[in-house]
Amino acid sequence: MDYKEAGVDIEAGRSFVEKIRQGVESTHRAEVLGGLGGFGGYFQLPSGYQEPVLVSGTDGVGTKLKIAQILNRHDTVGIDLVAMCVNDILTSGAEPLFFLDYLATGKLNPQQLAEVVTGIVTGCRLSGCALLGGETAEMPGFYQLGEYDLAGFSVGIVEKSKLLDGSQVKVGDIAIGLASDGVHSNGFSLVRKIVETNGLSWDATPELLGGKSLGEVLLTPTKIYVKPVLDALRSGIEIHGMAHITGGGLPENLPRCLNQNQSVKIEPGSWEIPPIFSWLADTGNVNQAAMFDTFNLGIGFVLIVPPGEVKSVISWFDSQEIKAYQIGEVIEGKREIVGLIEEGGF
Repeated sequence: MDYKEAGVDIEAGRSFVEKIRQGVESTHRAEVLGGLGGFGGYFQLPSGYQEPVLVSGTDGVGTKLKIAQILNRHDTVGIDLVAMCVNDILTSGAEPLFFLDYLATGKLNPQQLAEVVTGIVTGCRLSGCALLGGETAEMPGFYQLGEYDLAGFSVGIVEKSKLLDGSQVKVGDIAIGLASDGVHSNGFSLVRKIVETNGLSWDATPELLGGKSLGEVLLTPTKIYVKPVLDALRSGIEIHGMAHITGGGLPENLPRCLNQNQSVKIEPGSWEIPPIFSWLADTGNVNQAAMFDTFNLGIGFVLIVPPGEVKSVISWFDSQEIKAYQIGEVIEGKREIVGLIEEGGF
């Protein structure tokens, strides 16, 4: 017997590496040393920092992968993977430097996984970070045919004096919500339960979605906020705190960028909620509290800014073709969200 008879195809692995090489190398920054294929990736820290702080983050895509695999569409989940990591480290004010991925599958399908990596490459380009390396694990008997899982890891850098750690946030600051591109990468266990319980297919086209299929809408990748937010900081816009709105929605994520004795009072109805969320709530009979606890509901990222910066911030993101909304105010409290659904919410 040999390894191939046991279910692991070494030649397919080599073919896969060659298939993705050009795309991976297209993401490399000047600080990348060496090429693809070594035991580790080498990255020289950028110059110009007095007290550089490295910020790291890791995440996955979750059960959204199930929909991609059912529909045999793999070019968007790689963007999701990068977005989930780089948006997280962005909240500290850090610039993402490099990214690594881990792909695990039962049987290596070079074309399928090359599409995944194409998405990862796109995500890295959108966030300005280098795809420094990764690992592809072929694990026969562990995953079903056609299944794979993804994990990502990113490292960024920020000057210590500019690190956003909650200490800059003041009572009276304003919360500015940046629009999401839909469900992003959280809440898909509930999404799948709603679709399956109602006997629907991913090709279904609910009237509320304007002719688009459920699969098309739900596979829309997570928005990457890195470049417009970093450019805003570099332009001199004052930002006191940031939050990436992922699993747990606004109630869980927004308080993470506050001081211990602060809360945010939300203005219900102050932003546009995409139709997919109304469809999920109605079709799944999901109450408002559960919707806010599970999904981003149209706000993918939040900035905490001084009152005097509100107009500049909204104007800036409008110029970047990102909808920005004044959604609330920092008040004294116990690191919680106040007033989210008191007046109906959506």
